[in-house]
Amino acid sequence: MLLLAFVLAATILFVVLRVLGNPVFALISVGATDADIAAAAARLGVDRPIWEQYVDYLRQLVTLDLGQSFTNRLSVGDEIVRRLNVTLPLTLFSFLLAVLIAVPVGFFAAWKSRTWYGATFSALSQLGGAVPVFWVGILLVAVLSLGWRVFPAGGFPRTDWEDPGAALYALVLPVMTIALVAGSDLARYVRSATLDILGQQYMRAARATGQSFGTALWRHGVRNAVVPVISILAIMLSTTFVGAVVIERVFALPGLGDMLLVGIKEQDFPSVQGVLLFSTALVLLLGFAADVIQRLIDPRLRGSLSGNRRAAPAREDAAAVEVTA
Repeated sequence: MLLLAFVLAATILFVVLRVLGNPVFALISVGATDADIAAAAARLGVDRPIWEQYVDYLRQLVTLDLGQSFTNRLSVGDEIVRRLNVTLPLTLFSFLLAVLIAVPVGFFAAWKSRTWYGATFSALSQLGGAVPVFWVGILLVAVLSLGWRVFPAGGFPRTDWEDPGAALYALVLPVMTIALVAGSDLARYVRSATLDILGQQYMRAARATGQSFGTALWRHGVRNAVVPVISILAIMLSTTFVGAVVIERVFALPGLGDMLLVGIKEQDFPSVQGVLLFSTALVLLLGFAADVIQRLIDPRLRGSLSGNRRAAPAREDAAAVEVTA
């Protein structure tokens, strides 16, 4: 299913890009003749039948070759790897900060859900999730950069990570921007999962045996809550990556977001395809990893695909016991 989903997404992307634009017009001047247009189309290979282009496209994907940019003739794969030096740390730092914000806020909002301050935490998380991420970024730039002059408004060191302090300093505002929005969304899921646990009978039974609230929650609640939360974490990590691609434009960061927008502007099919295919593969792999981890944690999920076959002997044994009785 993972491979099928990736092939389907790659096919849709191939078709949509060729319906929406023609890369030939990005390489010709205003007064170009028909011969110039035909020469540019032959150079890019878009003058061939669409099925031939699609076969070459799939062949490149199998060999992990994302092709060369139409505009600068650079390898798309190498360019993606180079720009991941910005996008990947931005995504990971933002996600970790979002988790550090969401877990205590969501748990506290559920634990004190019947109080006014618990309801306030819940309302703030709802509000934070509804605010567009780019608006939060602009607001933080206006306050912390232009107003208080604490952090830079944008940009990234030309030396990349040769100076880790300068690189981390440039990522502070983008990380805060993404973490505030992603953390607000994640806090709502943590609150719902915690409320579901607190209302279960096994929690009340554990408390009745004399266990403290914290001990009962850790021994019985966390393991039951972590299964659905893992799926949410995978989704939030994917959302954080997408948010990082978007917010890079706000802070003028040379990551995948900048590469994607420049490729769209110049109708550079290989660059746009490469970034979107990489993003699609990352999202699919995160979902796949979440499924595997859930099955490792919860034995019930490991037997879900063959549950009927396992249940048959049990029903036969039960029937034999009933006849014997």
